[in-house]
Amino acid sequence: MMFLPTTRPEMKALGWSEPDVILVTGDAYIDSPHIGVAVIGKVLANAGYRVGIIAQPALSVPDDIMRLGEPRLFWGVTGGSIDSMIANYTASLKKRRSDDYTPGGLNNRRPDRAVIVYTNLIRQYFKNTRPIVLGGIEASLRRVAHYDYWSDAVRRSILFDAKADILVYGMAEQAIAELANALKNDSDYRDLRGICYIAPRKPEKSDELPAYEKVRDNPKVFIRMFHEFYLNNDALTAQPLAQKYDTRWLVINPPVLPLTQNKLDAIYDLDYERDVHPYYAQQGIVKALETIRFAVTTHRGCYGECNFCAIAMHEGRTVQWRSPESIIREVRHFTTMPGFKGIVSDVGGPTANMYGFECSQKIKNGSCRNKRCIYPEICPQMPISHKKQIELLTRLRAIPGVRKVFVASGIRHDLVLADRKWGRKYLREVVDEHTSGQMKIAPEHVVPKVLHLMGKPDRGMLVAFAKLFYQYTQAADKKQFLTYYLIAAHPGCTFEDMQKLKTFATDFMKITPQQVQIFIPAPSTYSALMYHTGLDPFSGKKLFVAKNLSHKEKQKAIVTEKKQIMSKNRKFHKHER
Repeated sequence: MMFLPTTRPEMKALGWSEPDVILVTGDAYIDSPHIGVAVIGKVLANAGYRVGIIAQPALSVPDDIMRLGEPRLFWGVTGGSIDSMIANYTASLKKRRSDDYTPGGLNNRRPDRAVIVYTNLIRQYFKNTRPIVLGGIEASLRRVAHYDYWSDAVRRSILFDAKADILVYGMAEQAIAELANALKNDSDYRDLRGICYIAPRKPEKSDELPAYEKVRDNPKVFIRMFHEFYLNNDALTAQPLAQKYDTRWLVINPPVLPLTQNKLDAIYDLDYERDVHPYYAQQGIVKALETIRFAVTTHRGCYGECNFCAIAMHEGRTVQWRSPESIIREVRHFTTMPGFKGIVSDVGGPTANMYGFECSQKIKNGSCRNKRCIYPEICPQMPISHKKQIELLTRLRAIPGVRKVFVASGIRHDLVLADRKWGRKYLREVVDEHTSGQMKIAPEHVVPKVLHLMGKPDRGMLVAFAKLFYQYTQAADKKQFLTYYLIAAHPGCTFEDMQKLKTFATDFMKITPQQVQIFIPAPSTYSALMYHTGLDPFSGKKLFVAKNLSHKEKQKAIVTEKKQIMSKNRKFHKHER
């Protein structure tokens, strides 16, 4: 397999008169297993469909959107690897200057609300065209009525606002293949898993969510709706959902079933170029490629379910992992590629150390409706073991041509401590062999009430983990340090809480943190629900919510302002020197 065609001459060289599917994306076309539109394109191509890609089409002229003609089956539209509003604006609502997924790096090619804009662009130049199918994280997180930070409003499902025909959500390889087959055979697709569509009436067997108008106008109704929506995001337990919008209904079918390991391996075993398509490469360097070219995805999904994070809603609460053999094949392929210098930049997933284990009850019966896997405590049914990760990393290091294998994805530190048999051995292995000067962890905060609202473990776990890290670092005689990702202005967080975080960072971490992000309410997350309603959705209690932009900036500044850190009182990291 090669690059999918992006121009008519490329199609002509393949002997095509027309494509079956045209995919439109807000990113430059990087042919990589880390890029959703490339994966979907390769999965469809492998199934025998003729697939073309139009990346970052110009909006003012028809040249780009019309350059491949009209597809025989459907258009696929995605905003790209990031929600376009998050890609385009900071938490302070300032326009971002750079875009790592755009040639040249300037943020001048991805429109706001890209999914809506691209769908309108197609309809402008192709009247009564083939079905338009929305996908990717922007569509996935906005598939139901949702709070939108950038307009400070509860918006309709993006399927209505974009005036598209179908939406596929989550990791959509299976859903899109089944949908393509249904459209090819002109058969009914409305029972397919992993899709949303608009209907004139509510399906009989669907559970009814509160109507959009009620959700928009009543915060408590919105909370009730979101609970029901969230609990129906597990493939084994979900019911079809329906939500009324004026006189029509949004129908959300249950998610696709988790892929078998063989099917997951097959997706990553496809032949990716791991490069920017020449048509876009000539327009400038695409910075994102530097990070992902020689990185490996080992698994997908997350059972962390942090309230501010969209991974569980998009990738699912069940972790699916690739076989070691598939991962090893991928790294061996790296060694044959030009430009590979023996460095595997990352081996991981949404969280690095969730590879190779999952709750057997969840796999059999679905996620629990009344509790989470690892918060507020790690469920005793969760068989946490880092053994398979240790074995995988050992085998990867032994591949001829590989000099170094790094674990750059964030490590969930509470899981390391909870694994009494293998956790410390794993940490020592990563410290000794797989850390490039710094290890990333994401405590996000240290104040108990804020951690509770975030769904993060208590700071005692952080202290214990950091002491182990620096103990092992000293034993290895290495100069390495921890990088802490922190969040300011999360719902419920006050100036006083940020001062406590600052004091902890100064007195115990012995740092002035710089990796501090102001909270962004990502669509379809519990934290966004808190931000909009001003309520704790689990207790119903009122929350302080920082909505003034200046207030948010000041919360961040409390932690990031530089003060001289005294050498005395070195209680923490006493082993780091």
